[in-house]
Amino acid sequence: MKGIILAGGLGSRLYPLTHATNKHLLPIYDQPMVYYPIQTLVSAGVDEVLIVTGGPHAGDFIPVLRNGRQFGLKHLEYTYQNNEGGIAEALSLGEEFADGEPICVILGDNTTDADIGPAVQGFDGGAMLFLKEVPDPDRFGCPVFDPEDTARILRIEEKPDRPHSPYAITGLYIYDETVFDYIGKLEPSNRGELEITDVNNFYLNDDRLRWVELDGFWSDAGTFQSLYRTTRYWAEKKLGKANADRVAAGLLEIS
Repeated sequence: MKGIILAGGLGSRLYPLTHATNKHLLPIYDQPMVYYPIQTLVSAGVDEVLIVTGGPHAGDFIPVLRNGRQFGLKHLEYTYQNNEGGIAEALSLGEEFADGEPICVILGDNTTDADIGPAVQGFDGGAMLFLKEVPDPDRFGCPVFDPEDTARILRIEEKPDRPHSPYAITGLYIYDETVFDYIGKLEPSNRGELEITDVNNFYLNDDRLRWVELDGFWSDAGTFQSLYRTTRYWAEKKLGKANADRVAAGLLEIS
């Protein structure tokens, strides 16, 4: 299985920070943000990765990531999204890279300490979504569960005003090769983008979609609030909460 990290966009919700560089290169405690999804893929046994980037700072990735060998990658490739056409459009740029293989896709501003290795190793076609209970599901694609079978998703709604559940479709997906056929059928949404939620609903309507709940921490880092929350989590995980509090208070320096 190959991996695709979607790391384009302008990061406008994080202006003025992203006037200087791509959002996915901002720090999450002691590492650039994009390190975390790379490490998630490598830990799951995925060692060939494509970075889809875009915007005015796309070239900043190369001196930071180089050829990827420092992460344990066998091959690291880059491609450029000309416009902000949505997640599904960005993913379409990976068709040649995928070369008919299943792909594990992760958004570049997502970090998790969950082990997705079993899902990657056990994947046998269709689509696999990773869900997580969150305090603000209206910011994400949200599943609508069957009230008579709570393990069954009836449909997925994109950023609903009134979510039907507290679960978010995280920016972590596994797809078989038909994902590119589904993307080819998409029409732009009201936002003028090709929506990954529509791709997931295609799989769902064809009874080829499964899901698991992530066991561990997960958060995006696309807003100031979630960037802070994510940074705080990883600082506490790496230092311990007591030391993280002491660092924040200026009582401890970590060399």
